[in-house]
Amino acid sequence: MRINHNPVKITPINTPKNNKIQNQNNNVYTNEFQQVLQDKISSNNNIKFSKHAAMRLDARNIVITKEQSDKLEKAIDKAKEKGIKDSLVLMDQIALVVNVKNRIVVTAMDSNQTKDAVFTNIDGAVII
Repeated sequence: MRINHNPVKITPINTPKNNKIQNQNNNVYTNEFQQVLQDKISSNNNIKFSKHAAMRLDARNIVITKEQSDKLEKAIDKAKEKGIKDSLVLMDQIALVVNVKNRIVVTAMDSNQTKDAVFTNIDGAVII
């Protein structure tokens, strides 16, 4: 019986050259992920209106301008910073109840409807 003592050279699969390629591919995936994440974050900043709020806006002839929408976004951001979950937002003679976490306007009314009104199920208010 004869044993062959010739050493066999084992080459790792991930040579430095392969590692470089792998890292480049990971960077590509990371960049794609970062872009998708940023797009998702940006889209989350948009304000949504519940069906009820949309009906109230329409029935009460309340139009939210781009400027007011920007103000509302800032108000929601302020409410979120303070830990408010459901907020009353008062701006430009309009009262809006907003679910801060989901950035959804739940209901809306103008100054005529807010007289003698009681707002429930809110834990904060932002006046802008």
